[in-house]
Amino acid sequence: MINTIIFDFGDVFINLDKQATINAFEKLGLKEWNEDLDFLNKQFETGQISRENFLFGIQKHIPSASIKEILSAWNAILLDFPLYRLEFLQMLSEKYRLFLLSNTDAIHIENFEQRHGVSFYRDFYQCFEKVYFSFELGLRKPNPETFNHLINNHELAPKRTLFVDDKKENTDAALALGFEVWNLQVGEEDVINLLDKKII
Repeated sequence: MINTIIFDFGDVFINLDKQATINAFEKLGLKEWNEDLDFLNKQFETGQISRENFLFGIQKHIPSASIKEILSAWNAILLDFPLYRLEFLQMLSEKYRLFLLSNTDAIHIENFEQRHGVSFYRDFYQCFEKVYFSFELGLRKPNPETFNHLINNHELAPKRTLFVDDKKENTDAALALGFEVWNLQVGEEDVINLLDKKII
């Protein structure tokens, strides 16, 4: 019997357009998203480098772009957060222990909060016993330590915990630790389909 649900954020609650950021960077003159930029992103997502160093790090690859343009391109990934998903979450929070576990950075979270406003993001965060963003936690999925942090800090029983994420590498890591998982298929499924899945 499931008593706890851990949710991802991007493409589970807030819709994303990952290609939009790539397209925006290409328009600014970036040839390709390479390993150096990928490493930079992972450092920023785990809070190892500052916002300034992250943005300047990208600017080295597109020197003709301003920091403002880079910031706008970086945030192009973030789309809407449908209200019905928040209402669904609020309903679930009355029956289950809920946690948010997201690989994300300070820029994206700041942008989300500014765009949606205090009352919306406060209502969202209040659904969870604890919100974990990788840039604050210093760990990112699919690192097993990320999941073990939640298990140990909140005395979770993996076999009674459902983990919902759109990336298979993340659900595979959670499955290996004994969690129940749902690898949500973006564009085909919606988080509100959870009740139809007969998992909980």
